Amino acid sequence: MHLNRTSFPPGFIFGTASSSYQYEGAAKEDGRGPSIWDTFTYKYPEKIADRSNGDVANDAYHRYKEDVGIMKEMNLDAYRFSISWSRLLPNGKVSGGVNKKGVKYYNDLIDELIAKGLKPYVTLFHWDLPQPLEDEYGGFLSPHIVEHFKEYAEVCFKEFGDRVKHWITLNEPWTYSMGGYSSGTFAPGRCSSWQKLNCTGGDSGTEPYLVSHYQILSHAAAVKLYKDKYQESQKGTIGITLVSHWFVPYSNSKHNLNAAQRGLDFMFGWFMDPLTKGEYPHSMRKLVGKRLPKFTKEEAKVVKGSFDFVGLNYYTANYAASTHLPKNSLPSYTTDSRANLTNKIKDGSNGDVAVDAYHRYKEDVKIMKEMGLDAYRFSISWPRLLPSGKLSGGVNKEGIKYYNNLINELLANGLKPFVTLFHWDLPQALEDEYGGFLSPNIVHHFKEYTELCFKEFGDRVKHWITFNEPIAYSVAGYATGMFPPGRCSEWQHMNCTAGNSGTEPYLVTHHQLLAHAASARLYKDKYQGSQKGSIGITLVSLWVVPYSEAKHHKKAALLALDFMYGWFMDPLTNGEYPHSMRSIVGDRLPKFTKLESKIVKGSFDFIGLNYYSSNYASYAPHHNNDTTLQNPSYLTDSWASLSSERNGVPIGPSPNGTSNAIYIYPRGIRDVLVYTKRKYNNPLIYITENGIDEFNDPNLSLEEALIDYQRIDYHYRHLYYLQKAIIKDGVKVKGYFAWSLLDNFEWILGHTVRFGLNYVDYKHALTRHPKLSAHWFKNFLQKQI
Repeated sequence: MHLNRTSFPPGFIFGTASSSYQYEGAAKEDGRGPSIWDTFTYKYPEKIADRSNGDVANDAYHRYKEDVGIMKEMNLDAYRFSISWSRLLPNGKVSGGVNKKGVKYYNDLIDELIAKGLKPYVTLFHWDLPQPLEDEYGGFLSPHIVEHFKEYAEVCFKEFGDRVKHWITLNEPWTYSMGGYSSGTFAPGRCSSWQKLNCTGGDSGTEPYLVSHYQILSHAAAVKLYKDKYQESQKGTIGITLVSHWFVPYSNSKHNLNAAQRGLDFMFGWFMDPLTKGEYPHSMRKLVGKRLPKFTKEEAKVVKGSFDFVGLNYYTANYAASTHLPKNSLPSYTTDSRANLTNKIKDGSNGDVAVDAYHRYKEDVKIMKEMGLDAYRFSISWPRLLPSGKLSGGVNKEGIKYYNNLINELLANGLKPFVTLFHWDLPQALEDEYGGFLSPNIVHHFKEYTELCFKEFGDRVKHWITFNEPIAYSVAGYATGMFPPGRCSEWQHMNCTAGNSGTEPYLVTHHQLLAHAASARLYKDKYQGSQKGSIGITLVSLWVVPYSEAKHHKKAALLALDFMYGWFMDPLTNGEYPHSMRSIVGDRLPKFTKLESKIVKGSFDFIGLNYYSSNYASYAPHHNNDTTLQNPSYLTDSWASLSSERNGVPIGPSPNGTSNAIYIYPRGIRDVLVYTKRKYNNPLIYITENGIDEFNDPNLSLEEALIDYQRIDYHYRHLYYLQKAIIKDGVKVKGYFAWSLLDNFEWILGHTVRFGLNYVDYKHALTRHPKLSAHWFKNFLQKQI
């Protein structure tokens, strides 16, 4: 089959995606406040593969015009980016002051995109929570995050909504919850101490669920705001971006088929169930029990249907096999699904320089333009706009200027800016003050940060994404401790700073959802009508395949989806967490009040979905025993064991020399999209991330490093199945953003891997060089006359 742009429906969007912390750099310039990712990389450089950070990153803050030029050259249609909450609201709150320089930067970026014919798709939250909100009340662990996220979102709607027509409230809330609160591998690095993951604190059995809960409520609040106040005048849409693997049952046995389903429930259904039904997947409610928060009737009402579209990030697939928890094992989100899905910054690097996009954004925009891209998805650094995370702490005018310049450069080059408001880089001040997303205070501060973004950039940004992969933030930051703030339960022995992997991931997600909803509602109520933009959230999910056709493995796959995807989608569509999460997590899972549920439900115009891979899921009843009851963790709550292999055979090939986290399973993107259509009322979706990495081999010559045939094959095959999902299955997917335009600081892997379509020479002034994949995309995107 010959595949190119014309193979897709008229008006289908092709773009690339980014996030503020990973791209912008300029971490200490123009008034940007610290985010939890700044703190995480500074305090725990050993958790980043190469000890790098995002201080410079790709320097998109200064080079956005270059980057928009790249997109235009690539024939892209749009650019999905996230807004840095702390760049707009340095202290995370509107009361702390709006950073005008941050607003200006995003305005400039949006204007540049539009001028270049690219549509901005804006993510409001891509994991970079202002540190002050983390410090004040624990960020998304607290219901306060909902209000702060809402006010931050409103800033974005006000400032950018006149031009941004596509808003994404959250990017991959699953990643934020899981990485930040279950494993502690992502900021804020929380997990249960028993996991021994070197976390800062946390409870992997409760916090991932709580964080997802508040992410969903935040999302719903922001969506409601946008729909009520801004959508009519701004004519935009709003959604959320989820991520999901596809889970393949390890065998056809009933228990492995169930495990694959649980895998989906605990990853995808975790969010999609609430978003479409107002409650968490049944599997999660049953397995997680009281550790899974409950939405009140009002919250469920607000969450259900709180999107115009769903963004889907897909990267890989996994085998799912039913597993049993060891006797007396402690609870964790990682094991809650009962499905077996088979050093935090690998090279010790950080994002201090990254790819210096802060200074080189013009060069990067030029690359996009030359590639023929339509849009550029980037995130705004919350601490860049609001260095203290709060409006009361003052707005960093230089941060506003940078984003305005980037947005304007994108628009000038025909690229649409898709702006993520939070991509994990929470201002450190909020983390220090109240624990960031562990505290409900984060909702208000996120809301005021987003409002700053709406005010400053909303006249040009028409696509807002509140959060990027909130599950990654919750789980890696609070369940495994691998991401900032590096929290997890001590019993997990994961070298975390503190935390509770059984409670904090759920709390952080809860507050992320509330922050998303608050911002979405703010945008809809106050900015959407005039700015004509849309707002959503970006979620991430694997596709989960049952390990076998056995009923228990099929159930495990659904549980895995609930705990990953449904954790966010259920609140967003139904106003409450998946039934499975409520059942399994129990009291550890935060509950939405009736009002919160009402605000969260339907709090999006679109869902951003990040998809990379799939897993097999198998039933893991051993996750439910005395040990897990005594030491709960999000990591074990789903009763699903996820694995990338079945009988020793991988679900798909994996890039040589990389983290092996991505197993290439292209059909998984179609499977998760169809699953979303059927379970969550066929929301409007943007694929906000999809890509593959390669090992950063220092022995390769530049010419050799530019040869990336596997990446070309990866994108071709995923686009093939994406096109089938749209044409054959009727899934409402409106755009596709490749991850990523440039090689970048890849969170805990640092600079040890490369995801870019364009090579960044870290040894020679961060010079950009197109890889073969960039040329392939340029040809693929060539507009037919």
